[in-house]
Amino acid sequence: MLRFIGARLLGTLPVVLILSIGVFLMLHLTPGDPVQIMLGQDADPQAIAALRAELGLDQPLPVQYVRWAGNALHGDLGRSIRTNQPVTDAIVSRLPVTIELSLVALVISLVIGLPAGMLAAVRRNSLLDLASTGVALAGVSLPSFFLGILLILVFALRLRWVPPSGYTPLVQDPAMNVKQMLMPAIALGAALAGIVARLMRSSLLEVLGADYMRTARAKGLSEPASVIGHAVQNALLPVVTTVGLQVGALLGGAILIETIFALPGIGRLAVDSIFARDFPIVQGVVLFLALVRVLSNLIADLLYGRLDPRIAHA
Repeated sequence: MLRFIGARLLGTLPVVLILSIGVFLMLHLTPGDPVQIMLGQDADPQAIAALRAELGLDQPLPVQYVRWAGNALHGDLGRSIRTNQPVTDAIVSRLPVTIELSLVALVISLVIGLPAGMLAAVRRNSLLDLASTGVALAGVSLPSFFLGILLILVFALRLRWVPPSGYTPLVQDPAMNVKQMLMPAIALGAALAGIVARLMRSSLLEVLGADYMRTARAKGLSEPASVIGHAVQNALLPVVTTVGLQVGALLGGAILIETIFALPGIGRLAVDSIFARDFPIVQGVVLFLALVRVLSNLIADLLYGRLDPRIAHA
C-alpha cells in the first residue's frame, strides 16, 4: 500500500509543475501589456516602470517563473492590484463560503444519486427505474447556472420560500444560512447527482450478475443482505473515482453559482477580479482550484486502492 501511495504522489509532481507553468504564463499570454492594462492607458511611464520592477516583469521569463514559484511555495502569491491585500489572504477569507457550498452540494448529490442508482438497479426496467433514469438525465443535461435561475424564479420570486441571494454565516444565523445555501447547493450538485445515479445503476447491475452474487443467493443469503453486504462495496469503485474527479468540477462550477446567488466565495472573487483586471488574484484563484483538482484526483486514487486491494498491490 505504501508503494502504491508513493507512486501516486510521485505521479502528481509533473502535473503540479505543468499547472504552475500554465498559471504563471496566464499573465504573459494576456493580450497587451499586463502592466499597462493594470494601470490604464494614460498611466505615467514612471509608474509603469515602477510596477513592472515590483512585479519582476523586467527580468527574463525563466527568472520570473522561479521567483514566482518560490514565493508560491511559501504561500506568497503576490498582492491584489485593487486592494493591495495579499492574494493568499484574499483567497483564505473567501474560502469558507466556497467549501460550505461545495460540501453541501456534494452531500446532496450523494444522498440523491446513490439511493436512486441502487433502487434503479434493483428494480431494473420498472417504473421506478425509468423515473430515476429520467431525473438523472435531466440533472446532467441542465446547466447549473440555468437550473439556478429556475430555482430563483420558482422558489424565491414566486413561492417566496427562500431568499433569492445573499449569504449569512452559519454561526450567525443557522436557519437563514440553510435557506440561502439550499438553492445554490442543489443547482451545483444536480449534475453530479445525475452522474452518480447513472454510474451506480450501471455498476451495480454488472455486480449483481457476477458469479459470486449467484453463489451468495444459492447459499440462502437474502437479496437485501447480498446487495448491501457484497454488491454495493464493489459497485462503489467507479463511483468513488468519478466523485473524486468531480470535486474539482464542483469548485469550478461554484464560480457561476456564487455569481448568480451573490455568495462571497472564491468564485465570486475570481469573477470580480477578472472584470477589474486584477491578474494576481486571478492567478492565485486558478492555481488554487487546479491544485484542489489534482488533490481530489489523488485522494480518489487512494480510496480506490483502499476499496480494492488488488489495485494497491498491482
